[in-house]
Amino acid sequence: MTATHPPRIQLLVVDDHSLFRRGLKALLAQDPRFDVACEAADVGEALRCVNQNRPDLILLDNHLPGVRGIEAIPSLKEAAPGTRILMLTVSENENDLAAALQAGADGYLLKTVESDQLCDAIVKVLDGESVVSPEMMTKLLQVFRQQGGGTPTVKANPTAARTPPTSTTTPVGTAGGSEAALGLLSAREREILLLIARGDSNKLIARALDIAETTVKIHVQHILRKLNLTSRVQAAVFAVNHGLQSPG
Repeated sequence: MTATHPPRIQLLVVDDHSLFRRGLKALLAQDPRFDVACEAADVGEALRCVNQNRPDLILLDNHLPGVRGIEAIPSLKEAAPGTRILMLTVSENENDLAAALQAGADGYLLKTVESDQLCDAIVKVLDGESVVSPEMMTKLLQVFRQQGGGTPTVKANPTAARTPPTSTTTPVGTAGGSEAALGLLSAREREILLLIARGDSNKLIARALDIAETTVKIHVQHILRKLNLTSRVQAAVFAVNHGLQSPG
């Protein structure tokens, strides 16, 4: 009897440096979960790859010739609505991060990320999580603090096809009618929300609270549902806008 294997995750790598693309492709090829179905050096090539290959996820650099990666996100999403987009860039500019999330990116990682963390991030994004480099999360939250706890909007990350989004944008920090929404959280959920605001991953939260990572994931899902949010990024900004102080 022939063993069956789950289909590999189809990836598209978009970066204008051929050496980086080659190295990234070789790195990802070492993981049996992934298959780099196509690669592109600019947005035009990326759109052709999307139309031909329908990848599950796009690893997108920002500094591309002609049209920047962030500016291309709406076109890529329109060409393949079910495809996730994970920014992989050298830009540590908080404005680039905010613009990427507003345009519909499902995550934002710096190219300094470790290979195992990148692979884990790809799976998490496909699992519906928003992934942001911890150092960039801190910068993003600083932006909102400087804005005085306003209510900027972040484009809702598309969920799996079985649960389509009900709107194109979700106001960050206004879910559930401000303070009333916080009252819906249990003490443990509030504790986890603070750790999310610090930029901790599920694994780090589980370690800090001495609970199973799967338990953390369930708590995060409950937090997002109770606060009427769609991503960890929105939850973190919600915490900041409501004056919650993350530990550490």
